[in-house]
Amino acid sequence: MLKKYLLLFFVSMVPLIELRGAALMAPALELPMIPAYIVCILGNMIPVPLVYLFARKVLVWGSDKPYIGKFFSWCLQKGHRGGEKLRQRAGRRGLFMALMLFVAIPVPGTGAWTGTLAASLLDMGFKSTVAAVLLGVAIAGVIMMMVGTGVFAIF
Repeated sequence: MLKKYLLLFFVSMVPLIELRGAALMAPALELPMIPAYIVCILGNMIPVPLVYLFARKVLVWGSDKPYIGKFFSWCLQKGHRGGEKLRQRAGRRGLFMALMLFVAIPVPGTGAWTGTLAASLLDMGFKSTVAAVLLGVAIAGVIMMMVGTGVFAIF
């Protein structure tokens, strides 16, 4: 049983798969939903501080390197452009809600990794970033657990 929970925990950490994929695995592994939900959230949140603190630094560092420079520069430019558009639409106070909703949408590319990177590029505060991402991950987890258990099949 511990191996199954560890699998969920580590799958929740993987970029692009994150909690969204791990939550769908829980019913297949025949794990109880509430403990599986908690394990998925914990696994998905572990990388958030690291992404917040180091992702921008790594992108800036690599932006002038021979093979990776173009891609890293593109990521920085894209992040700044998208962040500025979001900031203009949402305003300073609306960024928290916008980040939370962005992370809560359970589709690939809108998870904790991407949301945290965006918040880091927007210079959002650490505490507000972690709180918004945590709330978004919790909402996405509820949605994915409902999908995984077939709750939406009755509608």
